[in-house]
Amino acid sequence: MKPLTEQEIRTAFVNCTKGEAKRLSVPRDLADRPWDDLDFLGWRDPQAPGRAYLATELDGRTVALALRCPGAASWQLRRSMCSLCLTTHTGGVSLMVAARAGKAGQHGNSVGAYMCSDLACPLYVRGKGDVGVGARIPESLTLEEKIRRTSANLAAFIAKVTA
Repeated sequence: MKPLTEQEIRTAFVNCTKGEAKRLSVPRDLADRPWDDLDFLGWRDPQAPGRAYLATELDGRTVALALRCPGAASWQLRRSMCSLCLTTHTGGVSLMVAARAGKAGQHGNSVGAYMCSDLACPLYVRGKGDVGVGARIPESLTLEEKIRRTSANLAAFIAKVTA
């Protein structure tokens, strides 16, 4: 993924208003992110624990989503699997909900998926994120195939949000 600037990220949001995009928290360490290892940039809002965001390149343009995520709950202590990268975590997967883009979102319609709570899927796929013992199910896919699968799962989620 090519490095993104704060302005590129703010203008790429498809499911919130321009005012909301202007006020949301963007990571200050964008220059220090491992861009070569990222298929998307995901982050949690440090001021609002129930909010998360992600930005990616899709069909030659940057697309960003605002997500809501629930607080810690007892059910999160079970081992769960991320629907994007297929990594399992104990307490590390959360339901992420995105308001649909356009009028559907204005009417309260949303789409949800279970994702890694820290949105570090690209690092987990590459074996660079610590998820604990036995968190990756053994697969015969190559790294490139796993990356393509994760990107396809994310693109399918974004398509549901923007449809």
